This record gives sequence, C-alpha cells and structure tokens, in this order.
Amino acid sequence: QVQLVESGGGLVQAGNSLRLTCAASRFTFSQINMGWFRQAPGKEREFVALINPSGETTYYADFVEGRFTISRDNAKNTVYLAVSSLKTKDTAIYYCTGMIWFDDNYYDPNKYQYWGKGTQVTVSS
Repeated sequence: QVQLVESGGGLVQAGNSLRLTCAASRFTFSQINMGWFRQAPGKEREFVALINPSGETTYYADFVEGRFTISRDNAKNTVYLAVSSLKTKDTAIYYCTGMIWFDDNYYDPNKYQYWGKGTQVTVSS
C-alpha cells in the first residue's frame, strides 16, 4: 500500500520559513509526479506546487509568488516544500500528493492518485 508521510509543519511567526518533507514508500517514486496541496479551515483543498519525476520541471500556484520551492530527492524517495516569507493566510494543512500520469489540469486534486495525511502549518502574526 502506497504511503506518503509528511513532516516539518508547525507554528511559526509571519515572515519565517519552514521546510516540509514527504517520505514516500511502496511505489516507484522516481516515476511519479509529486505535489503539494493545502487546505485551510472552511476552504477547499488548493494546489500549491508540482514537480515532475526527474525534478527538472516545476509548477506553482500564483499565490506562491516565489516564496515556495518544491524539490525532490529520488534516491531518498522524498519530496520537499521549502516555504519562506510565510503569511498568516498560509495557515493550512499541507498535503503531499502523487500523480501517476501528468495532467494539464494539475490544479485539480482529483487528478492525483496518492495522498498523505497532511501536516499542519500555522502562521501567527
């Protein structure tokens, strides 16, 4: 059974940084597009970032505005999301996700086959 386990979330002050980590197991990680979504209380799950299997191509939501960086280490079956200049509106549960076949509608969570349970990021003012 596929496993995605996120870590690295926490409570931080606005303007600070975090690095979220997602450890993957029980599938061929190096062949899967990996991404991050987030969901704030009372809101729908929204796309944050996506990286292709080789790590050469990345995609970001507009709200990222250069503050987040997605990366991966295929040797370690791990994907990262470095988040900086955090804002209170970045408060959400951040989910690691995997997409087997790349889809241009990568903003749509229904295009992803694998999901972690999430890690909470809370940004205080």
